[in-house]
Amino acid sequence: MTFENTLAFAQEADNNDDLKDFRNAFYFPQHNESDAIYFCGNSLGLQPKNVEAAIQTELHTWRQLAVEGYFKGTHPWLCYHEYLRGSLAKIVGAKPTEVTVMNALTVNLHFMMLSFYKPTTQRYKIMMEAGAFPSDQYAVETQARHYGFDPADVIIEIAPRSGEKILHEEDIIEAIEAHKDSLALTIFGGINYYTGQLYNIPLITAAAQQAGAVAGWDLAHVTGNVPTQLHDWNVDFAVWCSYKYLNSGPGAAGGVFVHEKHSNADTSRLAGWWGNDEKSRFKMEKGFVPKQDASGWNLSTSQVFNMVALKASLELFDKAGMQNLRAKSIALTGYLEYLLLQLHTGAFEIITPSNEHRRGAQLCLYFKEKGKAIHEQLMQNGIIVDYREPGVIRIAPAPLYCSFEDVYKCVKIIGDVLGTS
Repeated sequence: MTFENTLAFAQEADNNDDLKDFRNAFYFPQHNESDAIYFCGNSLGLQPKNVEAAIQTELHTWRQLAVEGYFKGTHPWLCYHEYLRGSLAKIVGAKPTEVTVMNALTVNLHFMMLSFYKPTTQRYKIMMEAGAFPSDQYAVETQARHYGFDPADVIIEIAPRSGEKILHEEDIIEAIEAHKDSLALTIFGGINYYTGQLYNIPLITAAAQQAGAVAGWDLAHVTGNVPTQLHDWNVDFAVWCSYKYLNSGPGAAGGVFVHEKHSNADTSRLAGWWGNDEKSRFKMEKGFVPKQDASGWNLSTSQVFNMVALKASLELFDKAGMQNLRAKSIALTGYLEYLLLQLHTGAFEIITPSNEHRRGAQLCLYFKEKGKAIHEQLMQNGIIVDYREPGVIRIAPAPLYCSFEDVYKCVKIIGDVLGTS
């Protein structure tokens, strides 16, 4: 697509967009009695309009059937998480049996680390990117302490080169090789929340495993944003939230991928009744026998009312298709980058990689000064984006509900705020 810096071009691009009607499937915040421009799906996705009816369905089942809702009704609750696995498997590139839904992101990260981080006196180190999202840092730090280690000794942080903000993947690979005798686990964010950099998941996974380590991933900013092939890439485990690009509401249940090679009973885990083999679950006997798939990690009853919105949103993903969404996302983000560069201002630097294959639906603008104040001005003008210290405004045009006209208007207002238009 050859971009043009005109409203007419943006409107024509929207007219030719095969996914344009999905915009009407969402509610937008209002600004001056019109839809705000919402570029914050990397933090919280919009509410799909089909969620309300989906919740009413389960409220009706509860009201009419009470406990029998586990076995009867429109969607019997006993296996509610299983309704989500097929759609999620297509999004992350997995077999349905390799995916489950439970808990929340950081809880699941802890559970996966308890299963896959098995330190020894020789092999005990964990590698991650410097400046990872704080909850990941806290999880890794406390896991190290849980085993009696000093986090400063355990954790290997890979930082950008001096004067840069983006990691070089060859630096990651070289670090893995350098620590191959002591490395137990790598746990990178698939997309860095601060820079928007998409890491080469198969490359890093292969390097970690060749070094004798387990390769785990936090895909909070990837799932529903960029298609992956977790099974074919041989990823050991991955976790993600569903309230960002998956549009399932604040605090919604998180997702887990466990490669089928680990699904046997020999893989250690914390156990709960909901992860027990269904053939013996209701015998109420001692002795945990895990299901032979990812749901063998489920501990507790499916959080039905915390999964309803995810189920509703996934219906839209099934209709749109992840590859189609990715193609539109590349075009939207490319248009955003093109227009931002047309401002010809030194007020900010786009720190997200310019290579479309090394980013998702997010561009990060680094302001050396007044970043927070500029963010507030954008919000006052109906542009909903977010700010992360130090100095970064994150702009994320999610392809399910954002348009080219949104992008054009956003950059026009940025120019007005900066005094460049």
